[in-house]
Amino acid sequence: MPDDLALIAGFDFLAEGERRFISQVQGRSYVNMLGLLRFTGADQERRALLQRMDAMMADCMPAGYGFVPDPAVVAGMIQRRSAWAVLALNYLVDLLVKVHHRQSIDPDPALDSRWQDVFLFRWKEESPRIALDELQWRGANTQLDAEGRDSAVGDLISLIGMLDSILQAQARADAGYFSRGCGRALEDGELARVGAALLHAYRWQYILCGVQVPHFSALLGGMLNRVQYGRVAAALAPLFDSGSIPRIG
Repeated sequence: MPDDLALIAGFDFLAEGERRFISQVQGRSYVNMLGLLRFTGADQERRALLQRMDAMMADCMPAGYGFVPDPAVVAGMIQRRSAWAVLALNYLVDLLVKVHHRQSIDPDPALDSRWQDVFLFRWKEESPRIALDELQWRGANTQLDAEGRDSAVGDLISLIGMLDSILQAQARADAGYFSRGCGRALEDGELARVGAALLHAYRWQYILCGVQVPHFSALLGGMLNRVQYGRVAAALAPLFDSGSIPRIG
């Protein structure tokens, strides 16, 4: 993983080799998260590509890694939410993939060339969908009355909470995997610090870097009244407050 994307500076209490390993752990979870974070439609070719990447990493990493979320359970939770809320989160995912590639993956000369090639392909594949997803989201918005939009905002907040719960669970699992595979017994408090730094990085990667894109907040703000927008901002505030969040430049 690129250092800027993995927020590797937050792991400065680890040795250099341990930081490399934590980056590899994040990379494996990144591949698996990208296979999960498309909330509408089925893209079997993309999923197969990501599964192959996971298998490649499994061959050169210690045994015992586990990806926590059950895609079937996540899909069931998604299906109970409004189309507007699901499309909003889809659009957020579109933007964060763009930010990842533009700010971290593409400009890193030290990154493995296979990683760069796969995610360049991924970005080229996703780029045309951004405009379409925005149109679909705008279209869903026109179908809502005031009461329906209030309900949809609640659904979006629930989906953000669901995603954050997934990130919390994966951060705990990845911290445990790191502790078992790093080659030494962690000192008191280190496991908790690793878990907190992973959660901070994962919140940045999968929620906050997309939320910071000005067009997202402008688009969302144009659909909602002041109270509704404030509800979304209040739901996101604790995630921003959990640590120093890089700014989108």
